Amino acid sequence: MTLLAKPELVAPAGNIEKLKAALNFGADAVYLGGQEFGLRAMSDNFSPGDMAEGVKVAHGQGRRVYVTVNIFAHNRDIEMLPEYLSDLQQLQVDGLIISDPGVFLQAKEYAPSLPVTVSTQANVTNYMSAEFYRRQGASRIVLARELTLAEIAYIKEKVAVDVEVFVHGAMCLSYSGRCWLSQAMTGRDANQGLCAHPCRYRYVLQEEKRPGEYFSVDEDDRGSYVMNSKDLCMISFLKPLMEAGVDAFKIEGRMKSPYYVGAVVKVYREAIDTIAAGIAPRTEKWTGELERVATRPFTAGFAAGKPLDAQDVKRSTFPRQVLFCGVVMGRDNNTGRLLVQQRAPFGIGDRLEYLEPGKAIKTEVVKGLFNSEHEEIMIARHPQELVWLDSEYDLQEGSMLGKLVDNDR
Repeated sequence: MTLLAKPELVAPAGNIEKLKAALNFGADAVYLGGQEFGLRAMSDNFSPGDMAEGVKVAHGQGRRVYVTVNIFAHNRDIEMLPEYLSDLQQLQVDGLIISDPGVFLQAKEYAPSLPVTVSTQANVTNYMSAEFYRRQGASRIVLARELTLAEIAYIKEKVAVDVEVFVHGAMCLSYSGRCWLSQAMTGRDANQGLCAHPCRYRYVLQEEKRPGEYFSVDEDDRGSYVMNSKDLCMISFLKPLMEAGVDAFKIEGRMKSPYYVGAVVKVYREAIDTIAAGIAPRTEKWTGELERVATRPFTAGFAAGKPLDAQDVKRSTFPRQVLFCGVVMGRDNNTGRLLVQQRAPFGIGDRLEYLEPGKAIKTEVVKGLFNSEHEEIMIARHPQELVWLDSEYDLQEGSMLGKLVDNDR
């Protein structure tokens, strides 16, 4: 039996805490943005100091850091980029993610030692486009999401360049995010990192000569969600993608919580390792774990052809969700209590889920909770307060707590 090579697992890092969560739960690399020139302007993003810390943390674990410089640059951006690119080279990040040809040229001049990954924003949908970027010096290409498995395999076969594909996260109604809807409706340019996600808004139909009368486009009397795309989940396609020689799997989600990042990375880490070892995929189990932190139903996107089920027209909700509520900071050897830094309110009687690197998910009802002085309390309600939690489990530092919430009550 021929064992499959493991693609690099590339995870989102919207801030330093999410970076550490991604690495803690098994990512080989993270991608992040500085405070300018990336496509997630509403994310926390990284100051120069935070980025230096993130690089140090990642390199200390033998992992990699890629920086997004993937806006569609205007003249004002071009004039500001040389210093920024030079700074990134000095920080010794592991590569740049770029969509704009002008930024590409500047990167080759001002950060020549840094490998360039072509962003999915460049919309590479065929092997000749991939070959074009290879000849310009790109070391990797993030293919457009709008490709079938066969098309991905053909590009990989025809072009001697690393290929990266998105396997999980939000989808866009436009080709790989080239959307004008946000700019037209809110003045916030998606291609400058300021997308307002108007495709998620509620819509109804209004006839020009009947002002004030609204007609539902579907049977949902709250409005229509014809542009509300489901989230991408390629967990059932990982094996054929690995067989096709895809070099990297990418997870979307720089604006999601650390718990989300940890939970999704944990599943894809296990899936990649399992498949690479020649063990049968546990797709149903993995999908169930991913659904625990999902906010929308899943679709496999274009993997098997043009999707007929990619839009969530009813704006579905999951009966149970997990809300990030704390991080394990240590343990008291005398009492056995866990020291937890709170992230959202939780208290006595709540059912918690414990997310621990490399281990099965555990659940427990909170029966004992104490403040930093070991005085009994009913609820941890103050942001980032330190509390002591009675638990039957000896969780390692960095494990995360999620509160199970029923949405059907």
